[in-house]
Amino acid sequence: MEFYRIGAQETLAEVESTEQGLSQQEAQRRLDQEGYNELKGKERTPTWKLFLENVRDPMVIVLLIASAVQIVLGHVVEAGIIIFVLILNAVISVVQTRKAESSIEALRQMSAPEAKVKRDEHVQAMPARELVRGDIIILEAGDYVPADARLLESSSLKVDEGMLTGESEAVEKHTDIIADEAPIGDRKNMVFSGALVVYGRGRAVVTGTAQQTEIGKIARLIESAEAKQTPLQRKLESFSKKLGIFILLLCIVIFGVEALRIWFGGDSIDTTAAILDALMFAVAVAVAAIPEALSSIVTIVLSVGTNKMARQHAIIRRLPAVESLGSTSVICTDKTGTLTENRMTVVDYFLPDGSRDDFPDDPDQWSVGERRLVHIAVLCNDSGIDEEGKEMGDPTEVALIAFSNTKNKPYTEIRDSFPREHEIPFDSDRKLMSTVHTFEGKKAMLTKGGPDVLISRCSRVLLGEQVVPLDDEIRERVFQANEDFSERALRVLAYGYRELPEGQDRIGLDDEHDLVLVGLTAMIDPPREAVYGSIEQSKRAGIRTIMITGDHKTTAQAIGREIGLMEKDDVALTGQELDKLSDQELEAKLEHISVYARVSPENKIRIVRAWQKKGRITAMTGDGVNDAPALKQADIGVAMGSGTDVAKDSAAMILTDDNFVSIVNAVSVGRTVFDNIKKSIAYLFAGNLGAIIAILFALVMDWVNPFTAIQLLFINLANDSLPAISLGMEKEEPGVMDRKPRNINEGIFAGGTMRAVITRGLLIGIAVIISQYIGLQHSPELSVAMAFTTLILGRTLQTFAARSNVQTAIGAGLFSNKYVIGSVVLCFALYGMTLLPGVRTFFAIPDSFGVQEWLIATGLAAAALLLMEIEKLIRRAVSGGQPEMAKS
Repeated sequence: MEFYRIGAQETLAEVESTEQGLSQQEAQRRLDQEGYNELKGKERTPTWKLFLENVRDPMVIVLLIASAVQIVLGHVVEAGIIIFVLILNAVISVVQTRKAESSIEALRQMSAPEAKVKRDEHVQAMPARELVRGDIIILEAGDYVPADARLLESSSLKVDEGMLTGESEAVEKHTDIIADEAPIGDRKNMVFSGALVVYGRGRAVVTGTAQQTEIGKIARLIESAEAKQTPLQRKLESFSKKLGIFILLLCIVIFGVEALRIWFGGDSIDTTAAILDALMFAVAVAVAAIPEALSSIVTIVLSVGTNKMARQHAIIRRLPAVESLGSTSVICTDKTGTLTENRMTVVDYFLPDGSRDDFPDDPDQWSVGERRLVHIAVLCNDSGIDEEGKEMGDPTEVALIAFSNTKNKPYTEIRDSFPREHEIPFDSDRKLMSTVHTFEGKKAMLTKGGPDVLISRCSRVLLGEQVVPLDDEIRERVFQANEDFSERALRVLAYGYRELPEGQDRIGLDDEHDLVLVGLTAMIDPPREAVYGSIEQSKRAGIRTIMITGDHKTTAQAIGREIGLMEKDDVALTGQELDKLSDQELEAKLEHISVYARVSPENKIRIVRAWQKKGRITAMTGDGVNDAPALKQADIGVAMGSGTDVAKDSAAMILTDDNFVSIVNAVSVGRTVFDNIKKSIAYLFAGNLGAIIAILFALVMDWVNPFTAIQLLFINLANDSLPAISLGMEKEEPGVMDRKPRNINEGIFAGGTMRAVITRGLLIGIAVIISQYIGLQHSPELSVAMAFTTLILGRTLQTFAARSNVQTAIGAGLFSNKYVIGSVVLCFALYGMTLLPGVRTFFAIPDSFGVQEWLIATGLAAAALLLMEIEKLIRRAVSGGQPEMAKS
């Protein structure tokens, strides 16, 4: 039922109530029937179930099978290490999921704890959760509205509904019927649960409680919003399934081939022991192929990105959001406070004599008209700025005293010189405010208000230093100036005054006529200076910026065109115009709509989903409760630091400075983080590929298994982890914000990553094979030690080649990443520990492995690195020096 479109008495009849309110008995009956006035969330998934969901990953399943086999065969230590890593990854996943479930709880906390209610013809205070439909509530300044209600009475009532509309200015309320369909921000005869009464008083009848309120609808939208996986999560999940199945099949084939050799080989050997060795051989392949610490490494690299973003005013609440930002191709942003300064500012003025265009910064140079204009703006004004610089009062009035301050005339100096003696407060019906002050011994009434109303009350005009009759020509000139300001989406105020007869020191409504018109001021919430450059940078990066605001369409369009957000053929739509479009019509027009104004929470979700349907990774900004569903639906929700807790809990990222520029900076960091994650992944899989190549070659050649399971675990978990993490510290590649967003269907090995994995894996594998061959000339035990040494050092030295797919280690700056140098040194030290007496036996390194063997194995690892760098130089020469990342 659209209660704002019917009268107060009709509303009372509809909710079966009266002006005297409900009886206690009837209220209890309705409470039993309808339930408490509080939001209900859906049941949370049990923690144990979230934990088990992590076990469904194919790679995890393969590792669990390998661990089970190792336990059966008595290799408990190796199995324990693998299981520990898997549990650690699962715990991290569960904690992140739990963090994302607090939005509904934050909404509950926004509800008013108490309400003033009229029951049994008496006003009483009671818990707001016991309110029912039909209750009569009393509202006063400072109260939170306890439920949605239709106003029955309004005495200068102003309500801050920013948590629902996103607009900072309080809404003046009335009781009149609104005939046409209107968005929430224009339903001025209604009050909504969770809003704050900032001025006046009112009486209203409750029309909706709990889930039936506007805030309740938002709670349902939050629950229905789909949780989105990031592109990297989707690709890793897809790759994980394929890799898990491939490795399982490969292990079965390897074990089958080995078993057949044993059964039909004809050698007199212990068959059982040989079969167990073959099984361990297959398990070793699984351990070698799967990077057990991959999930932890990705998490750590993402955490590095969050630290970089935090230094640029962007706090990440959910780690995967870092990578999502790098994929972003659409940013849906609020206007107020994000693109603009969230501070009304006087940007133009008009005096009827048209004496000059620029208001002087020196008060001594002000004309009579300019001085009188500032005096009225400052004196006929209830706002102020405290000693700590905090602005108090209506934003429009604050802009006027700030204007005086910026023109080097402190507003306090004016107020001290001309104290207020009487006043008629502003009200929404007459749209005027008047005050009385004494100037040079004469009392005058100063009046400010809406141009149409105030100009109609004027009979004279101040031209230069003379007061002359306001003729049609001058009146038309003033109206034209007002129209010009309005076309620029500026908010206009008019100013006038009247000298009072001698002896009169008080004024009434009848005195607000026969005024002298002084002039007009025009103000707007101006764009942030840095936004212009960020919008342009976004365009170069292939990112589309869309403005979604609760403000009026004209204002939004003006700001959009000024900052370069709207192109020549782009259009703006209101929420009501959007509602009239079918999904097919919206899809056809979507690319040309740059501005949406006066939108509802449902509109915002629909816009986000429309872009997602086109395969675009979409970021959404917001600060109010009304933004929460869309923040959750978006691939990356961005909440303002000054916004509501509900918005912050629904978002993946929070901007501490509420600045659009910080979003663009975060996108740049996100792209770099994704590049670095791919470098880490390429590093891990190239090393694992080298190990698999060596194992398979040994299988074909009927050599001894080149590695033990404990050696492979040591490499994967200890040695490989540190260099992979250090690659996450790499600085951004040149031109990172000059390339288009990557295609979301692009695999994690695209953009030259797969070639790097294969090239580097082959070179490491060949080096290990040669090393094992040399060792086999002496003994199988020595060959294992030499293969292990070449593999671990080859993978460690590969860190330098992995820093870039196009630049050599020297070209990227050999010492520019101190973490890479540190990780390589530490990895060599860790390897050195395996050579210590007592430890080397655990790692299957015989006493026959000496300095000569170490030099050969190390030389082969270094040769592999040299060939990796030479391959880059050859490829770059062939391609004409164009970096592959730039092309992608």
